[in-house]
Amino acid sequence: MKWDKKFSRGQGKYYFTIKSNPSNITLHRESKEDAANAYRRYMRIGKECEWHGRWNGKKFEEASPPPTIG
Repeated sequence: MKWDKKFSRGQGKYYFTIKSNPSNITLHRESKEDAANAYRRYMRIGKECEWHGRWNGKKFEEASPPPTIG
């Protein structure tokens, strides 16, 4: 995955991407709970999303996506 350098990633934040045409939208949240809730909301309304996890400054950790509910 290529990252556009128009923004800097913050350490300890949780990231996920909403895949859309013509461009993807990368969002972040401060806490895992907030990020997982937002990720589930987008999935529930039919958006295609990709979970990245928590950025530690060099790579993503906790990269397994949160479980979706029904």
